[in-house]
Amino acid sequence: MQLRLSVLAAICAASIPVVTFAEPPPPAWSYTGKDSPEHWGDISPVYATCRLGKNQSPVDLSTVEATADNSAKFHYEPLLYTVEHNGHTIQATPAESVQALHLGDKVFALKQFHFHTPSEHTFLSKYFPMEAHFVHQSEAGELAVLAVMFEEGKENPALAPLLAKKLQAGEKEKLAEKLDVMPLFPEGQSHFRLNGSLTTPPCTEGVNWVVFKTAVNASKAQLDAMRDMIGHANNRPVQPLNARLVIEE
Repeated sequence: MQLRLSVLAAICAASIPVVTFAEPPPPAWSYTGKDSPEHWGDISPVYATCRLGKNQSPVDLSTVEATADNSAKFHYEPLLYTVEHNGHTIQATPAESVQALHLGDKVFALKQFHFHTPSEHTFLSKYFPMEAHFVHQSEAGELAVLAVMFEEGKENPALAPLLAKKLQAGEKEKLAEKLDVMPLFPEGQSHFRLNGSLTTPPCTEGVNWVVFKTAVNASKAQLDAMRDMIGHANNRPVQPLNARLVIEE
């Protein structure tokens, strides 16, 4: 009798499918309509920081509270990237994670970079036609973003491969050759430092921001092509600075 029950239990166990529950997708958000930035904090409780946070980004950089020596050191070797249109922006993701940014004694690996048109940060309330964000993460999970402003001028060689094919939302492609992103940075490394947040939901705070003071050139055709590919303005309005300090380095 015991053997029969054991066999029956084994059969029942074998016949019961293993059910796994996938994580639900994050709530949809947008830059227009009912899901636009002014409504992000009300779309879902997971986005509440967008409304309640006190250290939100971007900000207008009009005042400097302190100066310090340059604490941001970075360099990027040419790498293979996958370029995608994720529905919100054009994003480039390296094929390998490289430790490319040093902030003081902390080291951060480049995870991806993407674009906003027009800029999100402003200087003395002035917008730039485009801004790039280089998103990094430390082994401890801390985030750091290098922000670069673009202005109309000469053609930028590093933008050419990213704009070679007009991607539609949801499309991606691997670049055939390694991309040198250093032309996307100004020659001088003078910048502003401040604590902030992600500029898209969930608007997580505690992000180390490095915003370069000098803009980088891109041709009118390149700026137009990026704006046309993204298809809409994708910049979050500036947020209150509140009690934060802006440090010039």
